[in-house]
Amino acid sequence: MALTVTEIARVTDECAPVLSTGWIQKIYQPTDRTVVLEIRAPGKTLRLLISCHPETARLHLTTTAFQNPPTPPPFCQFLRAHLQGGRINHVEQMHGDRIVRILLTAKDGPCSLVAELTGKTTNLLVLDEANRIRRDLNGTKDRIGQLYVPPPQQLQEREASDQTRFNPNISESPYPLSAAIEAHYRTTEGVSVVDAVRNARAAMLRKAIKKLRRRIEAWHEDLAKAEKYKHYDRYGELIKANLGTIRRGQSEVAVVDYFDEELPTLTIPLDQAKTPQGNMDDYFRKHRKHLAAERELHPRIEEGQKELETLRQEMTAIEQGAWQQPAMPHPSARPRGLARTGKTKHLPEQHHGPFRRFTSSDGLTIYVGRNARENDELTFGLAKSDDLWLHARGTPGSHVVVRLEKGSDPPPETILDAAILALLYSDLKKSGKGDVIYTRRKWVKKAKGQAPGAVIVTQEKSLHMSLEKTRLEALKARSIQ
Repeated sequence: MALTVTEIARVTDECAPVLSTGWIQKIYQPTDRTVVLEIRAPGKTLRLLISCHPETARLHLTTTAFQNPPTPPPFCQFLRAHLQGGRINHVEQMHGDRIVRILLTAKDGPCSLVAELTGKTTNLLVLDEANRIRRDLNGTKDRIGQLYVPPPQQLQEREASDQTRFNPNISESPYPLSAAIEAHYRTTEGVSVVDAVRNARAAMLRKAIKKLRRRIEAWHEDLAKAEKYKHYDRYGELIKANLGTIRRGQSEVAVVDYFDEELPTLTIPLDQAKTPQGNMDDYFRKHRKHLAAERELHPRIEEGQKELETLRQEMTAIEQGAWQQPAMPHPSARPRGLARTGKTKHLPEQHHGPFRRFTSSDGLTIYVGRNARENDELTFGLAKSDDLWLHARGTPGSHVVVRLEKGSDPPPETILDAAILALLYSDLKKSGKGDVIYTRRKWVKKAKGQAPGAVIVTQEKSLHMSLEKTRLEALKARSIQ
């Protein structure tokens, strides 16, 4: 059960005096519905937990150290971009309801963070100085820019009794009510969280096992196909020794097989459309394909089998009730860039690679390649089809990618932030101005036969940019690498 009006009033009274003298030094979002503000107050560092889970909606000080995702969610990125470093002026309960407002002075000026701890409609919103909504946890885009209107109060909450479930007298903490609330929800919420994590992990494992099994089967098929080319170097050498006797248009040639001690006559099929030299080159090329498959596929299959066994063992532990949440992510199926045959793409690691990373003014992550290899990895390894892709027009430079949610449009300010980075990390930097093209990643294709990073772009738009000092300084301040 979420906190009642009375409980929220009491915990707000406990937290407000100490929080109102502090500033937000870090922001975390350990789960999709939980935000933790790390607040520096005189002589101490505090953590304020805001839970927007409908069944356990609450706000209180916490001493728990949460495990955070490798990459902060978009809402957390927005909070970091706009509220991190902000000073807390006041904390209050609004209208005697289950709503708490934190008034701030941040880098963009006065603003507020509003926690609606109202059960099914629970939300967390960022308001500007005029009380207009800038962003909310629920992602309701139609509310952006609208004046904030609190949800209607429920009669049963307005008439709630003064009874509380939490006894602050049993705690020796300097914030006893927060400690009592945390202890209560550690048990009730902990069980459901573990179950949710376990079920999510099991679903992911089933998908990864199925995908990896198919990939291993495909590698075996490719290996079997390449096996028939095992002796093609021999055919190539025999054709080479008989080039002078072979004519274009022949469908086969009979030669003495000097690789065999008995020197039998061997009939070698020929492609009538190719020259004798072309047939020889074709046999040598296919033999090289066999060698490459032997060299590359055997290690892949061996590594895949080991990985598959690891995944199966973890799945068995979940089914038998012996699974424990790992401290670090477990390996799953090989990256999607690992082809069935040919070379392996060098994809970024789980922390999204060595690219430069920035946060836009709207809280979205911007990735910038450092060189041709990173450009190739960023565009064709990390980026998804709906992500925004940018590059300085007609000149060497970095590929720039903005990670977007599927079906969403990039905000105008984010486009400008990414475009100025594309200009900065290009040969147009010296002139300080130039055109930048942008499009969705799905309209960017590799240029066949060209060096890594060379692309063909369609359906692009163009911006004329100049290196604005204020925008660049703000982006560099939000660099997250």
